[in-house]
Amino acid sequence: MILVLGIYGYEHFLNTEEKTEIVNSGKEVKLSTNEFFLPTSTTGQIIHHEGYSLSYSEPHEQAEWVAYELKKSHLTNTNFKRPYFEIDNAVKTGAASWRNYKNSGFDRGHLCPAGDRTYSKFAFDETFLTSNISPQEHEFNSGIWNTLEQKVRYWASKYDGVFVVTGGVLKGKMRTIGSERVAVPNQFYKVLIDANSGKVKMIAFLMPHEKSNEPLYKFVVSVDSIEKLTGIDFFPQLEDALEDRLEASSSYKDWSFN
Repeated sequence: MILVLGIYGYEHFLNTEEKTEIVNSGKEVKLSTNEFFLPTSTTGQIIHHEGYSLSYSEPHEQAEWVAYELKKSHLTNTNFKRPYFEIDNAVKTGAASWRNYKNSGFDRGHLCPAGDRTYSKFAFDETFLTSNISPQEHEFNSGIWNTLEQKVRYWASKYDGVFVVTGGVLKGKMRTIGSERVAVPNQFYKVLIDANSGKVKMIAFLMPHEKSNEPLYKFVVSVDSIEKLTGIDFFPQLEDALEDRLEASSSYKDWSFN
C-alpha cells in the first residue's frame, strides 16, 4: 500500500511539474512573435505559441483574440495530415476540451487557420489546440469566413505579409455548448495591419455568425468600432496620432478586393 501510494504521489508530482513547465513556456514570448502588434488582454492570460499568441477568456472557454504574423514565405502548398484536436495545456486556468463540440451542431472553427501555418508540420499541428477554436456554424465557417481567410492569404502575398488579430465577440447574451459551457459568439471579427508595403494601413471586418452571400467589403468596419464592442485595444504600441487616424477609418480603398 505504501509503495502504491508512493508511486501515485510521485506520478502526481511529475504531472504537476510538467503542467507548470508547459504553462511557464506559454508565458514566454517566442522568436516568431511580433510583440509590437499584439493587442491588450482583457483577461490577463496571454499565451504564446510558436505560430501565434492568444488571450484566453476562461468564462467563455475560448480565446478573446488570436494574433499572428502571416508572411508571404508562410504561404505554401504543403498538404499535412490533419491531427486530432488537443487541449491546450499552456492555459493555466484550463482550456476547454474538444469534446464540448461533439454532437453540438457546431464546427471547431479555427481562429488562426491551419491553412496559414502550412510552412511546418509543427506550426500546422499547433493550430489544432483547443485554445485556437471557437464554435462556428458550418455554413459560416466554410462559407463567408473561409472566403475572408483566403482573402487574407491573398493580401499576405500581395503586400509581403500582414499581421492578423481575430476572434469572436464575447459580449452579450450567447448560447453555450458542452459540459464546460463554451460560448457561441454572435459575431466574429478580423483585424489586419500592413506595415510592409511602404504605407501603414489597417482594415477590420465584423461578421454576424450566419451564412452570407454578401461581398466581403460589406463587412468592413472601423477598428474603433470593434474596440468598443470588445474592450480590446488592438495596436497600443503605435504612435498615438497614427493609431487614432487608422483605427477611426472604415475605408477599404487601400486594400485590393480583386
